[in-house]
Amino acid sequence: MLEHVPAWLGSLLKNVRAGHAKLAIVQQDLGLTQLAIELSSPAFADGQRLPVRFTADGEGSSPPLVWNAVPPETACLALLVEDPDAPAPNPLVHALVWALPPDTNRLAEGEILPDGAGSDDGRDVGRNSYLGEGWLPPDPPTGHGPHDYVFQLFALSEAPQLGENPGRSEFVRAITGRVLAAGVLIGTYSRGEAAQTPTAEVAGLRPAGA
Repeated sequence: MLEHVPAWLGSLLKNVRAGHAKLAIVQQDLGLTQLAIELSSPAFADGQRLPVRFTADGEGSSPPLVWNAVPPETACLALLVEDPDAPAPNPLVHALVWALPPDTNRLAEGEILPDGAGSDDGRDVGRNSYLGEGWLPPDPPTGHGPHDYVFQLFALSEAPQLGENPGRSEFVRAITGRVLAAGVLIGTYSRGEAAQTPTAEVAGLRPAGA
């Protein structure tokens, strides 16, 4: 895990980051022009630091999420959580959930768990960047600076056709052309450093007044 990277190495890698431009939600192929879903958490404010219990320094459970009504033609919802500040070629995936029923409006704390072939209501939890199902607790390298953890919720016009335990690339291909609306929520985390303001690439997509 990245929490074991020495502080001196984390500092040397401080400017090595995947980049916010690689987040799924800002990819032009999706055809998304604005964020119409208000995504939030009762556990932290948008752009603020994640409580320790949701990270590798605590219990490592997934945070609770809530959102408002989605377009009436929504067939299902999907959630992708990425870290664009990871010292890697692409953002790290911390959670992937798809086929959430359209009348779902929340995920409880700790609800993003391994579920094998999926749940009775059709939802399925995919694999994170460490190739395991469920929530991957944030564990940025010491000295690397603040990391954004970008929660991206997509309302889809039809359920994506995905194989068992798909990864990020397969998921993004499957939802391209099917996104009706989306919402974004950013939590930050670092070891020994303050939180940072959400990046302009993502903030520019927010609805007026959000």
